[in-house]
Amino acid sequence: MSDWQEITGGVTAPRGYRASGIVAGLKPSGLPDLALIVSDIEAIAAGVFTQNQVCAAPVTYCRQRLRKKASASAILVNAGQANAATGEAGWQDALDSAKALAQALNIAPESILLGSTGVIGQRIRMDALLAGIPQLVEGLSELGSNAASQAIITTDLVTKSIALETTIDDRPVRIGGIAKGSGMIHPNMATLLAFVTCDAVVATPLWQKMLSRAADKSFNQITVDGDTSTNDTLIALANGQSRTSAITEMGPHAEKLEAMLTAVCQHLAKAIARDGEGATCLMEVQVTGAPNDQAARQIARTIAGSSLVKSAIFGRDPNWGRIAGAAGRAGVPFSQEALRIQMGDFVLMDKGQPLPFDRDAASAYLKNAATGAYLKEDTVLISVSIGNEPGTGKAWGCDLSYDYVKINAEYTT
Repeated sequence: MSDWQEITGGVTAPRGYRASGIVAGLKPSGLPDLALIVSDIEAIAAGVFTQNQVCAAPVTYCRQRLRKKASASAILVNAGQANAATGEAGWQDALDSAKALAQALNIAPESILLGSTGVIGQRIRMDALLAGIPQLVEGLSELGSNAASQAIITTDLVTKSIALETTIDDRPVRIGGIAKGSGMIHPNMATLLAFVTCDAVVATPLWQKMLSRAADKSFNQITVDGDTSTNDTLIALANGQSRTSAITEMGPHAEKLEAMLTAVCQHLAKAIARDGEGATCLMEVQVTGAPNDQAARQIARTIAGSSLVKSAIFGRDPNWGRIAGAAGRAGVPFSQEALRIQMGDFVLMDKGQPLPFDRDAASAYLKNAATGAYLKEDTVLISVSIGNEPGTGKAWGCDLSYDYVKINAEYTT
């Protein structure tokens, strides 16, 4: 049983945060496209970003800002244009965005972080963004998380949001988060924007380490299509407004806080995988018996990212051979005589030997998972064991459907 409970409010559930989201005219669709998250006081800030060598101006901007000063008061996010591969002009757009917001909030530009999402190679429509900032600031609210989550999505079919609460020093401590992501999803980082707020009092280096470890167990364990983007950004703020004692090193309080942070990130990560472009169901791959957790996560990622496994799940085909093949090419040595594969309640292989199973019933399990009828949610569970060692890991993905090709074939047209 977890040490926390789910609450409402997203990124504005923790104390001392406000958010807003508006239609600024950045998207051709006319949907919300500009979001703002603000901490009432300067907050400790940590970030994890794309490892793609072609990275967007806001990614470079945030990396530089956090290296100089690991704190922030506001995060400005635009949807519609990625501001990636836009050269010096795109870099200047990032600087101008921060400067304009800083003036509107009466804070230093160094206290602002940025995020962008949209079509690569397109500069931000700066006239629309700058004109929208006054309305964005005016709309800041302690109930504004949903508006912000609406304003950061692109091809997403649904918004992604979560807030959890625990108790430290007999006082409530909260973590909230919102995210966007649907396509170009693969580890290191997945194509996503994710923003997390917390009201705990935590030391700067420890907060960054907590976030990096949480990302490794969440956003770096999801895959939709094997591609990573130019804009992937995960930013977490901690403003200390819970008024608990400072968490400066690992111990019971730090472990509780990190576990809740990881739970928030995993919830958002699974929501992104579940909303994969054209997807009909979420896949969760659980691996046990590996030499260590890193090896287990590597196998889980390989299975979840296999186009053959993903296609079989979409076709409602319990083809365990594709799972075995993916596990075997993951780069982690193991004896195939130790391999065990289970899909839902159906054990398909044990001790390296195929087992008889009801193929029609297993196919029905996959069909029902696509409608949420079997597990009362849209999750196909694949469990793989490669031995008796202590390493465990999970990864999440989705099936690969006809619609994925259609969506991405027509992305800019």
